[in-house]
Amino acid sequence: MLSLMLAGGVAMWLAVLATPLLIRWFTDRKIGQHIRDDGPESHAAKAGTPTMGGVFIVVAMIAGYLCGHLGTSVAFTRDGALICFSVAAFGIIGFLDDVIKLRNQRSLGLNKRAKSGLQLGVAVAFAELAVHWAHQPTVLSFTRLSVPGWHLGEVGWVVFAVLVMVGSSNAVNLTDGLDGLAAGSATFSFAVISIMSYWAFRHFSIYHVSSALDIGLCSVALAGACTGFLWWNAAPAKIYMGDTGSLAIGAGLAAICLTLNIDLLLVIIGGLFVIETLSVMLQVVSFRVFGQRALRMAPIHHHFEVSGWPETTVIVRFWIFAGLSSVLGLGIFYAGFLSAAKV
Repeated sequence: MLSLMLAGGVAMWLAVLATPLLIRWFTDRKIGQHIRDDGPESHAAKAGTPTMGGVFIVVAMIAGYLCGHLGTSVAFTRDGALICFSVAAFGIIGFLDDVIKLRNQRSLGLNKRAKSGLQLGVAVAFAELAVHWAHQPTVLSFTRLSVPGWHLGEVGWVVFAVLVMVGSSNAVNLTDGLDGLAAGSATFSFAVISIMSYWAFRHFSIYHVSSALDIGLCSVALAGACTGFLWWNAAPAKIYMGDTGSLAIGAGLAAICLTLNIDLLLVIIGGLFVIETLSVMLQVVSFRVFGQRALRMAPIHHHFEVSGWPETTVIVRFWIFAGLSSVLGLGIFYAGFLSAAKV
């Protein structure tokens, strides 16, 4: 428990104290976010706000994870290393995307082919290392390995893991459209998963995850990093996380769920991210098939914004939904534990 508190505390305070350095650096050089032309008109005033704050989310997470091992008996594990790798690697992809946006003075960074290719490459590397280096079971799981317990085999699990990681990173990226929306929502998810990780550690005979406590350190460090960054990212935002942060957070969320064997539960824990992604898919299909938009603007948070909801109202209500989704996931996880304990 002490190691979890240390990891979360270090990550949070590092993000709180270090983020202003980046804000000052960008402000002094008059470098800031470029707003997409097809976005809500009210967002035009946000042009010039410092971005790439996700750099310190990644740094704070890794620092918190490492500090969580100081003076404790918690061992470093390969699962923990893979989670840190996925967060850092996707953070680097996002960093490249953000740098190109700033250099070219536009809201578009890496082209779709390059960005997708890099994401797929890192995701495949993670999945293969998870199977061959960390010896991750190739079983489709919900709350534990025996549910539903379908054996996918190496190829099937690798394909599944790649889809989950790429999908999760892009889902958080789509959600990061309002001040503090992605950071606040992700904090709920990581906080709940931290509880699940500790519970899996205490009940190894049911969950069979030997690295559960180390995975929990990664999760609580990400929760702390997102919380610390949210101090500066809450409306009105002093800095944005950029793709550096959103891709890293999404990849970390996927990596943690995959290594903790709660693959399918991710859909519920990250319910808001799923809804945001589905709203974009619905918009694209509706326009291409019927020639009409299903929403006034996608992702769905922009739909409510242009419908007249104040930005802070959208953010808070979406946070509530994200929190309820995470708590629902925790409830399902605990119900699974009670079911297994009776056997």
